[in-house]
Amino acid sequence: YGNFNNARKLVTKLEKLGIAGACIEDKLFPKTNSLLDERSAQPLADVKEFSMKIQAMKDTQTDPNFCVVARVESFIAGWPLEEALKRATAYAEAGADAVLIHSKKSDPSDIEKFMSHWKKDTPVVIVPTNYPKTPVSRFQELGISTIIWANHNVRSSIAAMQATSK
Repeated sequence: YGNFNNARKLVTKLEKLGIAGACIEDKLFPKTNSLLDERSAQPLADVKEFSMKIQAMKDTQTDPNFCVVARVESFIAGWPLEEALKRATAYAEAGADAVLIHSKKSDPSDIEKFMSHWKKDTPVVIVPTNYPKTPVSRFQELGISTIIWANHNVRSSIAAMQATSK
């Protein structure tokens, strides 16, 4: 949504509001829904420029607990494992507190491949929207730090309410 100056302003504003962090993704504007975009190769931000945004955010923060998560969209965009690793490594080296690896496959194979090659201490976050039946224990075995269940709880509550209302 802009260059490194916009990223700095974002951190300043978020910290003033008492917000604990931000997750930024490396897709180009205009952003489309990662799981609904049918393009085989969605455009991604330049790695160096995106890394500079992360570094600017970390340099700007005044709260040492403010967290910057870099969302890597390589798998979503149709790029191979090597691109995901290159981007995640660059973002971690730029200071990201965590990297979020996303995949639109219906199984966790992209995540498994990524984690088998990830050699950084930077925590990994996932959003298993398309593979929600994978046991949490599998993600723990892989070394995943955080799982975002997106709207799974809402979906479950809707199904329960519909069953109750019948």
